[in-house]
Amino acid sequence: MTEGSTRKLVGVTLDQGSVARRGADVEHERKVAIFDLLEENHFSPIGDHDGPYHLHLGIEENRLVFDIRDSFVAPLGKIILALSPFRTIIRDYLAVCDSYQMAIKSASPQKIEAIDMGRRGLHNQGSELLIERLKGKIEIDFDTARRLFTLINVLLMKG
Repeated sequence: MTEGSTRKLVGVTLDQGSVARRGADVEHERKVAIFDLLEENHFSPIGDHDGPYHLHLGIEENRLVFDIRDSFVAPLGKIILALSPFRTIIRDYLAVCDSYQMAIKSASPQKIEAIDMGRRGLHNQGSELLIERLKGKIEIDFDTARRLFTLINVLLMKG
């Protein structure tokens, strides 16, 4: 196994107790995000634990929890981040996602494109914030951060 192949996620689960029951659209979003994340990612917790890794992502006491496990699903440690730095971006992102869903039903292509650009911009901001907040704890690349930010939003979505 090469070094690059050990610094990745091979399994991801979301804490089902963190959120209310999710609808079909949110479940689809979760499945796609996990599939994309597992297809290609760079995930390297700081320390001397070799990967590949399994990640259980959840929310406990208003904090984001990265429960990292080895390839045998044995615990390696938890990284806990306050959700407060993410709240505004997540709130705005979810609102824009709702607007986008409404717009695709009846808005002009130009309006849909403008909303989608705003949605992507907020998603990028959330991804950059995630990289910053994980600095010194877990090394991830931008694409991995984008996929993880999607999963964080899924944890917080209702319906």
